[in-house]
This record gives sequence, structure tokens and C-alpha cells, in this order.
Amino acid sequence: MAEGFLRSFDKNLTVCSAGTEPTGKVNEKAIQVMRESGIDISGHISKSVNQYRNETWDYVITVCEDADKNCPVFSGKVKHRVHMGFDDPAKVTGSEEFVLNEFRRVRDEIKEKFFRFYRQNLQV
Repeated sequence: MAEGFLRSFDKNLTVCSAGTEPTGKVNEKAIQVMRESGIDISGHISKSVNQYRNETWDYVITVCEDADKNCPVFSGKVKHRVHMGFDDPAKVTGSEEFVLNEFRRVRDEIKEKFFRFYRQNLQV
């Protein structure tokens, strides 16, 4: 979701998203709630952070508590490492409505924090 928002803020940004436990596909509920916000992430795939470890980055941003604790050390050049913690809605259990509402809540938190980050650090 963070990748989708950052791309929507500025089409000229190079944004890559990856995780410590990739499944190869994006969670269907994330696709659904992002579509509700007017952003289509259905073409995105879940990738491993390992494929990016040796590259040069202006920012490496971790978004889940597990990722902050388990993210591998990047041997490439990273100017700034930032952590923005969000609950992982994919780990929520309950009714379909409750789980979707958690995805929406986290989506909205991600949008707000990443827009603030974009305005303060990336907008030219």
C-alpha cells in the first residue's frame, strides 16, 4: 500500500517494495481497499527484500514492526533508513467486515504518514 501511495504522490519517484516473507502476490484485501482510494495495485507483486540489498538507495523505509526487527542489513549504499510502524492487517482475524475495516484503517494511516514524509523529504 505504501508503494501505491508514494507512486500516486509523484510519478517521477522510483519506488520499490519488498518484504522479508514474500508470497509472490499482493493480499487481495489490500488491493480492494486501495482500489477504494482510487489506486490500483493489482499489478504489483510481493518481492523479497534480498533482491535489493546490494543496491544504492536514498531511503529504505520499513513499515511493519516485524520488518524493522527482521530486515536484513543492506550492504549497498543507503543514505537514510526510516521506520514507520504500522499494524499488519494481514495478521488480523475476525469477521470479513472487521478485517476489511482494519485494512482500511491501516491504509489511511499509511497514506497520512507517507504523504507527510513525501512533503517533508521528497517533494521538490
